[in-house]
Amino acid sequence: MTPPAQTTPQALRDIAAAYPDAPALIDGDTRLTWSELLDRVRIATRALIARGVDPGDRVAMWAPNTHHWVVAALAAHAVGAALVPLNTRYVAAEAADVLRRVQAKALFVAGPFLGRDRAAELLDQAPELTIDTVIVIPVEGEQADSVARPSSQHETSGPAAPTEHSAEGPTPGTDAAAFSWSAFLELAAQVSEADAEARATQVSPDDISDILFTSGTTGRSKGTLVAHRQALDVVRAWVDCSTLRADDRYLMINPFFHNFGYKAGILACLLTGAAIVPQATFDVPTAMALIESERITVLPGPPTIYQTILTHPARGERDLSSLRVAVTGAATVPVVLIERMRDELDFDVVVTAYGLSESAGFGTMCRPDDDAVTIANTCGRPIAGFELRLADDGEVLLRGPNVMLGYLDDPEATAEAIDAEGWLHTGDIGVVDERGYLKITDRLKDMYITGGFNVYPAEIEQTLARLDGVAESAVIGVPDTRLGEVGKAFIVREPGTALTAESVIAYATGQLANFKVPRFVEFRDRLPYSAAGKVLKRELREEKS
Repeated sequence: MTPPAQTTPQALRDIAAAYPDAPALIDGDTRLTWSELLDRVRIATRALIARGVDPGDRVAMWAPNTHHWVVAALAAHAVGAALVPLNTRYVAAEAADVLRRVQAKALFVAGPFLGRDRAAELLDQAPELTIDTVIVIPVEGEQADSVARPSSQHETSGPAAPTEHSAEGPTPGTDAAAFSWSAFLELAAQVSEADAEARATQVSPDDISDILFTSGTTGRSKGTLVAHRQALDVVRAWVDCSTLRADDRYLMINPFFHNFGYKAGILACLLTGAAIVPQATFDVPTAMALIESERITVLPGPPTIYQTILTHPARGERDLSSLRVAVTGAATVPVVLIERMRDELDFDVVVTAYGLSESAGFGTMCRPDDDAVTIANTCGRPIAGFELRLADDGEVLLRGPNVMLGYLDDPEATAEAIDAEGWLHTGDIGVVDERGYLKITDRLKDMYITGGFNVYPAEIEQTLARLDGVAESAVIGVPDTRLGEVGKAFIVREPGTALTAESVIAYATGQLANFKVPRFVEFRDRLPYSAAGKVLKRELREEKS
């Protein structure tokens, strides 16, 4: 029996051999089989080699979910480079900081999209930044095959379609060259297919596959180093629990720059043969239309995704009966939401999961036969060879072969995160039941102290989720002269409800110990979320500081 692939280039070759004519990638008019996707990746690989990208270099991605992202990421792996996905919500200064720290050799960046021109922003904010090669990815046909050519004053002078192999012009760094996507692919003619294939086969399981940066919600982001063998091992475990299979069609609304979209998305399909259906920006009507037209079977995402679909007035107009698998997490998940996902959206499999970038994106996961209470109130038991235990203060610790290799250029932070016995200190507070199932009660940093009592906001949020009229909630501690800190709840109402602060506090008083009851309630139209689906409580705290 052939051993499972330990590098993504080998995984792509294997899946293309197993399912050459099956759909691999569906993105609007672009529809590729697995053999065609392999061909596209090989072309992009040759183009990167032509631009001097060597094994061990870093290739950055700053773009939304499109088929270009998939091709470029797999090509970066095939040349032996480490992939560095950038959060699409970054401002130019944040992106420039990461690009400097990884010393990016190449950057794939979205062209003008949703009112932003990221390449021009980089030039304006970081003109000294030098990147050898910048490839501009077209998004939704906006100036689809052009490269912005900023003037000497760093102002965009307008698009210009390339007529040669490259469309060189000013980009971040005076020695850099910019290419449209099509002009970049034309560079492949300079490198033989044999040379590209040799490069791909030389990639080692222990080579760095990706450097994902932590969300930065607790300070400056840190780059996590993960090897090919680790990335594929955790994804295989995720696939087993999610029941992903070759005939699935997977709508990817989770951003590719995050583990949820990249590993539990692209790489999961790479290992199973499921079709990748990317969505560049999440829009409920568009998502429901895609589910109907493409017969989508797999739809992972944070809880708010399912909540918005369930409450959308046009839901009944769409045929969503093809849906089969949902994997959620990253926030409080009410039991009633799990039940509605099964009953009203007809998901056969609904599971929750827990992980972080430092554990290659994974850690624990529920199983398909778990009941709704287990799925809502826990994030499952360990997968992918992880060991789990709790520190004396309740902090969740993980150990195993898939804990990150370390933080990029930061041995001190690495030593703080991974102790001498190999335990990763996650910074999350949790409890483990008699079955070995983990329940995250809160982030260590989110805990606040009221009159000497520790208060964990996630417990309050889970309680508020059971109150009729509450769609979403987030609780933080705010200063109080007598008690030190007290709770404040930010609540998004269900449409058409008339929930009041008094009714919220009265309900909480009946469900929680007095010191846990929020003293203040503020209603919002929406909560601030990270692209990974986590409420940005830091932003809520900063508003009150």
